[in-house]
Amino acid sequence: MNSSVRLVQLSIMLFSIHIAICKLEFTNVKCNTFDPEFAVFDYCFLKSINRTYKYLSIKVKLLKTPVAKVKVNVATFQRLNGYKPFLYNLTVDGCRFFNNKKSNPVVSYFFNFFKDFSNLNHSCPYDHDVILDKVPISHINTQVTDVLPVPHGDYLFHTDWFAYDIKRATVDVYATLN
Repeated sequence: MNSSVRLVQLSIMLFSIHIAICKLEFTNVKCNTFDPEFAVFDYCFLKSINRTYKYLSIKVKLLKTPVAKVKVNVATFQRLNGYKPFLYNLTVDGCRFFNNKKSNPVVSYFFNFFKDFSNLNHSCPYDHDVILDKVPISHINTQVTDVLPVPHGDYLFHTDWFAYDIKRATVDVYATLN
């Protein structure tokens, strides 16, 4: 058999083994509010039901509604002698993004992490609590191994939430991909 054909077969086999054994694990979540008169976190936690089913849940109670101007800063960090910037750090106008979700493919990628598990599915104004309910690790694992493969390591997914150009909250989700 031709050596180039064998090389391709070996590459495919190794790639399929890599995909089969890549596994993302949540390690921690931290939610902080900077303006408790504007918004508070009712809950922010990781829950492990068993070895295979783990999920993330967050609920933010908005105290001054309606909210008509939202910006979100999304940054990814990889732990290499401390957390260092990795791949993305961008700020997006949330109201404009929800009017046209295809306007920013990078933000769409991150939004796909939780869109099916959240009530953030419409444009501004927001006059209700923001809920992220039981985002399973299996869903996130698919996003970081199949949709856009990410190298193995420890990661921090950091978001800053602004309303009316004032920083109101941060959410940090820590994960390990091995």
